[in-house]
Amino acid sequence: MPTAPTTTLDDSLGAASERLRPRKPTPGLVLVFSVDSPRCDVLPLNDGELELGRGEVGDVPLDDLKMSRRHARVRFRQGQWEVEDLDSRNGTSLDGAPLSGARAGGEPRILRTGSSVFVIQADVEPFRAGISRAGGTILGPTLARTWDTIDRAARSGTVLHITGESGTGKEHAARAFHALGPRRAGPFVAVNCAAIPDGLAERLLFGARKGAYSGSATDAEGYVQAAQGGVLFFDEVAELDLGVQAKLLRALEAREVLPLGASRPIPIDFALVSATHKDLRAQVAAGKLREDLYFRIAQPAVRIPRLHERPEEIPWIVDATLRDVGAVAPRGAEGASAPPAAHASLIEACLLRAWPGNVRELMAEIRAAAQEAQLAKSAVVQARHLSPSAGQAFAAARPGAAEQPAPGATERGSRPPPASAGRGERGGARRAASLPPDEVIEEALRREEGNVARTARALGVHRTQLRRWLGRRTASDAPAAVDDDEG
Repeated sequence: MPTAPTTTLDDSLGAASERLRPRKPTPGLVLVFSVDSPRCDVLPLNDGELELGRGEVGDVPLDDLKMSRRHARVRFRQGQWEVEDLDSRNGTSLDGAPLSGARAGGEPRILRTGSSVFVIQADVEPFRAGISRAGGTILGPTLARTWDTIDRAARSGTVLHITGESGTGKEHAARAFHALGPRRAGPFVAVNCAAIPDGLAERLLFGARKGAYSGSATDAEGYVQAAQGGVLFFDEVAELDLGVQAKLLRALEAREVLPLGASRPIPIDFALVSATHKDLRAQVAAGKLREDLYFRIAQPAVRIPRLHERPEEIPWIVDATLRDVGAVAPRGAEGASAPPAAHASLIEACLLRAWPGNVRELMAEIRAAAQEAQLAKSAVVQARHLSPSAGQAFAAARPGAAEQPAPGATERGSRPPPASAGRGERGGARRAASLPPDEVIEEALRREEGNVARTARALGVHRTQLRRWLGRRTASDAPAAVDDDEG
């Protein structure tokens, strides 16, 4: 009878070590848009190289009639990207600039060939998960990982704190916590703490008994009681008055609340989701948030990534917004018309912009662009219909400076500069115009604690361009910078 192979402790540790060893990144492209539809298809480089053309690339169909059979080639060698146009009929653009021949170096982000748009990624493996939807929210691989964290928190706890910039979708995350947890059958009550009038917070949050104040003819239920058995969402929780914070802490700890004018507390049962775009620890240090409340609500916490960190979602958000525009458009004699379609130039322009207002700003600007296209009697929304200021970082106007179009943008309804312009002149002008004003860069560097890679991503520029800008500044001119590539 054969004997089973002997497994030693060293063998077991070796197998575990192999599983825990970091996976080697797979550089490649993510097809995010083709012809008139959003996509999320992975095209890994084969031996550091990939040739794009009409037909099928790997297992991904590219039925783009504006692409040539042999359109472009992408290489990644020794940490350097190189993109080459193969004398294609309709040309190739790299980060919004027409490409003639080959271009190497830097950190290219967006590649457009014909009517197809690709995002260049150092590792395409996470994108194999594709795009999903959850309760009306579009989830790319980046945001899906955040939703997994929310799912675990909803199933196992009664508190969650959400951080993220304005417009990233913090309320959508709070609603996901409600939908994924055991309290989904209960109410979801959303409260904007920053909008509560001074002096009314206690009454609105905790309720009041008849006669508790002048004019109170009946008992009034507060937001806390309204959330009984469900989820209470406090947006901008750090805006609550300190006295109200103390009463909220008591409600969370004792699971009871004392309405204004009442003599006996009422038992309560709800889960609390709080959100803010501010640093809660800094709010505690500034005396604007109680330390004991911080320790009660700050963990577990989840951060909603900025839209610029999840570019794979942008074409899908654009497509969904245009469909919504089509759904509410006036009906003609033959019924509702087809929704406006997105042009590849629109997707390319959206991917190249920073979107400081995140999803909220993108959707508003796409609706405005659709109206602009409608006025021009165009069924296709192109980049020229997008406002020059859409998605651009805010900057204070410089005295005496004339208003200029945003980098890489043209006035609505106008034509872009001719592609036949001299390559050196065009490239130099684009590089000069691609950086936002100095004060915007300085503020972004401070916000990202001097991290060059994160600052470049937030501004929608190449890290190399930001390094050159830093090189032109003296130590007293610009904030201290580090070159870490995390985040």
